[in-house]
Amino acid sequence: MTIQQLKYIVALDEERHFARAAEVCMVTQPGLTIQLKNLEEEIGIKIFDRNKVPLTPTVLGIEIINKAKKILREVDEIRDFVINEKNLLEGELKLGIISTLSPYLIPLFIQAMKEAAPKVHFIIKEGYTGHLMRDLETGAIDVAIMATPTGNPNLIEHVVFKEPFVAYLNQTHPMANDEFYEMQPGDKTELLLLHHEYCYNAQLLDICGLKTSDKIKEQFTYDINSIETLKNLVRAHLGFAIIPKLSTLNESGGLFKPFKEPVPVREISLVVSDSFSKKLLLEKMNEAIWNCLPESLKKDFNYKKIRWNDSPYFIKEVSKYR
Repeated sequence: MTIQQLKYIVALDEERHFARAAEVCMVTQPGLTIQLKNLEEEIGIKIFDRNKVPLTPTVLGIEIINKAKKILREVDEIRDFVINEKNLLEGELKLGIISTLSPYLIPLFIQAMKEAAPKVHFIIKEGYTGHLMRDLETGAIDVAIMATPTGNPNLIEHVVFKEPFVAYLNQTHPMANDEFYEMQPGDKTELLLLHHEYCYNAQLLDICGLKTSDKIKEQFTYDINSIETLKNLVRAHLGFAIIPKLSTLNESGGLFKPFKEPVPVREISLVVSDSFSKKLLLEKMNEAIWNCLPESLKKDFNYKKIRWNDSPYFIKEVSKYR
């Protein structure tokens, strides 16, 4: 028994004529007749008395048709409910965001979302890439703001923007007075990385042309979890760092050096599970992030591919969610 078959018997009851009912259902008359016959054989009851003109439902057929009408109304209610839920801009949403982006984007994003969706309560969780991917799959969070592509077929990625990397140097670095940064032979043993951020570190290693993150300084091994700590280590002349551009926007006086084009970038996306349904809210989030970005991140520029997890880290074009 199918929803379509129920629609056919309701149409037959209303039209009391096979040809007219078939036209209403946009199906051929033989096709409608076959479907009615299949349904009657399945339930073992004749729904219509074909010997009467006009076509007349049997006594049990009347009850079946009434139940079919009720079922079809409930199907329409489910459809309306789903549409309403997809467009609902209220309730609770659990949002995850990678730790290398959270301190710099979240303050801007919250202000923008207060205006775009004032009735939505956001529960924000900062985490590492691997943890956020797992939480999306288990339902612990609804949406993640993270670097992509993830390579996970169970997740859907909606690209928002490309964030360039910049070099952060101390005053004694050989390129401290240059306009752009270029990798120096001595820098490869001075690169500071983040503990646990394997995706982020893999991007930096690729930028620097390194195959491994084996330490570098012989006396110290750093277990670092924040970009701000990396900056302080650079200021203390303990190495140099490559950091996302958003992390430099609220500072002055730092030696932030852009790369020459093609510029290494990371792709930032809204990532959801394949069962996520609140499309309008996702669109509002996409627009809020884009609108709160500094203009320097909205401009087109020549960028290059970097690698992540032994596969090309392919940077897509900036696109709005549709």
